[in-house]
This record gives sequence, structure tokens and C-alpha cells, in this order.
Amino acid sequence: MSDVFGGPKRTTPLSQHGAGVRGDALNRRSSSFEGRFGRIFRSLPPAKWRTEVLGSLSDAMTADPERVGKLPAAEPEDPKTRIHDDEENAGIAAGYTYLGQFIDHDITFDPASSLMQQNDPDALVNFRTPRLDLDSLYGRGPADQPYLYRADGKRFRLGRALSENGSPSSSRDLPRVDPEGPTGAKRALIGDKRNDENVIIAQLHSTMLQFHNRLADLGEKKRHSITFEEIQQQVRWHYQWIVVNDFLVTTCGEDVVHEILPHLAQKQPIWKHPPRFGLYRWHEQPFMPIEFSTAAYRFGHSMVRPIYRLNTKLAGGDNPDKATADERKRGLDGRFFIFAGVQRRGLNGFDEFPAEWAIDWSLFFDIKGSIKKTGQARVQPSYKIDTSLVNPLGFLPEFSKLPGAAKPPLTVDQLQSKPTDPRRNPANLAERNLLRGMAMGLPSGQSVARSLGLEPIADQNLRIGKAIVAEWDASKPLIELDESFADKAPLWFYVLAESQFEWIQKAKATGGRGDETPLRLGTVGARIVAETLIGLLWGDGHSFLRQAPNWVPEHGIRNMGDLIEVALR
Repeated sequence: MSDVFGGPKRTTPLSQHGAGVRGDALNRRSSSFEGRFGRIFRSLPPAKWRTEVLGSLSDAMTADPERVGKLPAAEPEDPKTRIHDDEENAGIAAGYTYLGQFIDHDITFDPASSLMQQNDPDALVNFRTPRLDLDSLYGRGPADQPYLYRADGKRFRLGRALSENGSPSSSRDLPRVDPEGPTGAKRALIGDKRNDENVIIAQLHSTMLQFHNRLADLGEKKRHSITFEEIQQQVRWHYQWIVVNDFLVTTCGEDVVHEILPHLAQKQPIWKHPPRFGLYRWHEQPFMPIEFSTAAYRFGHSMVRPIYRLNTKLAGGDNPDKATADERKRGLDGRFFIFAGVQRRGLNGFDEFPAEWAIDWSLFFDIKGSIKKTGQARVQPSYKIDTSLVNPLGFLPEFSKLPGAAKPPLTVDQLQSKPTDPRRNPANLAERNLLRGMAMGLPSGQSVARSLGLEPIADQNLRIGKAIVAEWDASKPLIELDESFADKAPLWFYVLAESQFEWIQKAKATGGRGDETPLRLGTVGARIVAETLIGLLWGDGHSFLRQAPNWVPEHGIRNMGDLIEVALR
């Protein structure tokens, strides 16, 4: 997603994955303006490899483009089924990829670390409050950043109305400012500029703005007077509840969440069954674990699809108004690549996009039973959590340049941007993740598994490639790429490979559903992710988990799809 779940320092003014000097978007009502990074596994030694070996691994992890000859292609949308591609994850809808990205931008931003040199996590400052407090949404509040808010000081400003290819929609763009000069971009006026890095995250942020405004309207109807702080608390608690009971349950599993929060399973007061943290602990204030931010939480990168349908009214191709018969045959009609070197074919961000691109969120989350629909109206699944990243993540827009003038029919080469400085700023997301993990001194995945009392996955079962049953036996073990990976896999890779290996055992077992077996994070990855996010809530005295642990959302909200339905109602 560019870097869907966070990222390293950038030198460009508009960086997609946490670059640039920030701190101006912090919520002034947070008790601290910044937090420290730290380690969960402090005693484990750092794992190191030659940079060229990590480059080879990143190349092997980046999938080839889907194509027909020189032309791009995608699996056609089958009108009779919901799962159209063996790479799709039947257990996780595509919207959770970007909800995960939104969560990351709420809790992490590191402007100081480097890809190319060793970093000391204890010396780094997280210029985000390490809390799930939506400071990415609220900035410093209406008193300090009034341009984000309406004149009443209670509601957010919204952007222009969007449509589904001309059909009415409740969706809105982010509020934007006019560009400087005739070729400038229209920048978003929001609390975290990273939430404009692609069209999907931009509209998710806008939906959260609308959710805040909706609760303000409902609050005033109920009791005539409600303060900004009261609205803000309601929004935060709904969001926090969804992080625990929807996002973590979906990606890590309900059993993991209930092991950490046993009062949920027991349905009893939390003081009788307090939270159980085996990994994530702190002395005075919560910190941001680098094992989470630099490795485990980057599992979302493997969930990114190469192509998305925004709404069912869009039907164009290279010509936005009408697809050719060949484009329809290649599965491209009305669908857009997550990134593309040609702006009209990609969901690239940091600028105004066509007003006809309103997202129908029932294609991304289960909204009023949309999970049962098939064909173009289906809830698009995320891709599986595995050791393969889709091809567009090999040329992140902020580190690439357009390949040149494009003439229809657009070819794969025309759609792929070219790296601008591959040695200093690699454009390949997998390479950036691997280099960053080594620069931060992360331990190997096997070391982390052993420290948890687990038997590490055997080298022969740490495979590079897609989680597809028919391809498992032929997929290449990591150890065969380079002997330096023997019993020493990068932690990020290990988390992905662990999910893939635990899944393949279920998929091939008697009673398994093959490629349609749901896939979640594995044992090590799920524990790091769930303990960190729940731990951040437990460490925040203003969270619902500390102030009202038995609280449940209002307005019939039980998942992210419900929240969106209320926001846009």
C-alpha cells in the first residue's frame, strides 16, 4: 500500500510510509506527545545478513505481474462465486487490509531511523502517542487546528461529494486545498497525511470523519447539547472496541484475543479475570515494540490485492467510460490497480482522484449481509497472509518515476514505475522491510519462537511463495536461496511463513477446504500483534478497556461494516 502498515524515514516531502518530520498531528489531550520505541525480546541477539542476500529474497517474494502477453490481466469476476482466485483469503475481507493501515497510522510514526545503518530503538522517538486514541484523525483538536473543523468546533470539515460513476453516494473526499500552480496536487487537510497515500485509505479516513459528525448529530438529537470531548470519546471507544472484537478476532483469531482478555470468554468482570500478557510489558508507560512495528504488524503487506473494484457502476478500462471486449476478457473492466505508473489506472494517492470513484464499502466489508453476494457485488477478499507480495508493491510510487508517455492499450511495462534511487531508497516494499528489520537489530524468527518455548518451524517448511495448495510442494525453501538463512529467518519473513505453514496443514488435512480454508496469523505473529494492541489499550487510562471494560458499542455496531453503515446512513 505503499507501506500498508507503517514504514521508514523518507527524504521526500510527501512520504507514504511515515516519513518527514512530524509531530504536528498529535492530539493535545493525550497525556504524552511522544513515546519511545523499545524491545519485547531485549536479550535476543540481532540477526544479520548481507544486503545483497536480502535483495535477492525481496525479489523472490515479489510476484510477477498477472498478464496476457504484454498486457495486464486479473482473474475475471465469476458471477456465481465469491472466491475468484486461489490467492484470495476466504477468511479476511479486503477492507481489513486498510483498517490495519489506519490503525498503524494512529499509533506509529518514526522519522529518525535509517534503512542503511544500525539503529538503536531505545533512542528513537515515536512521534505518535502509543495509544489507540485517533490522534491521526483529530490532530491537535479544534482549538489548535481549527482548519480541520467546522465553525461550531464540534464537527469535521468534509471534502467534495463523490459518486459511483454518476450515481448518488454518501461518500465524501477528504477536504483539500487548491494546488500551487497549474500542475500541483490538491493536498488533503487531515491529521495524518499518510492517510491520503491511496484512494482506499483516503476514503476510510473520510468515513471516520463522517462517523464523528454522525455521532455529533445523534447526540444533539438525544439531549440537545453535547461537547466535542464527549463526541470524541464515543468515537474512540467505538473504534477501540472494533480493534479488539473485530480486527484482532479476524486477523489473529478469537482464541488468541480471549487468552489475553479471559473476561471476554468467561463473560465476567475483568477484575475476576484480568488481562494476561506474556510478552508485552512495561514499567511506567507503554512503548512501541519494534518487533511489532518493524516485523509482525507488517503482515498486512501480504494481504494487499493487486486490483480492486471500488463500486459496481464503474465499467471502464484504459478509456474510463467504456472497456473494450478484450479488457473485459482480461478482467480489468471497472477495476483499478493498487499502484500504477498511469494515474487513471491506479489508486495512487496524495492528490484529488475522480469524483466518480466513490467506494461502495459493501465490496470491502460485510455490510447488511453483503458477504453472501457473488460476482461484481461480492465482498472482495484480501490476499492470503503468505511470503508473496503482489507485483505493484515492487515499485512504490514515492520512490519511483513514471515510465513515460502511455498509449492504449496500456502494457505491463507502461503501468510499472521505475525506481529513482534503488541503492539509497529501494522502491521494493519487501526489500525495505527486510533492510529495516536488520537495521533495527531484530532477532531471527527462530530465536523469537524459542524464547516463547516453541519449536521453530523447520527450515524446509519456511517457503517462499504463495499460499496455494497446488504450489506448496514446488515452492522454494528459504534455506535454498542462501545458506545464511539456516535457522535464521528475518522475523518479518518468519511471521508470514509461519502463517502459511500453519495454514497449509489445515488446508490439506481431512475435512480441510483447500484454498478456501481461512488463513490468519500464526502462533508467534498473532501473539505479538494481539498483545501489543491490547496492551496499548490496557496502558491507556482513558480507553474503554480501563474505564468501562464491559462497554459495548451503540447504534447496533458490532463490526467495521456496521460502523461504516452508521457513518454513511
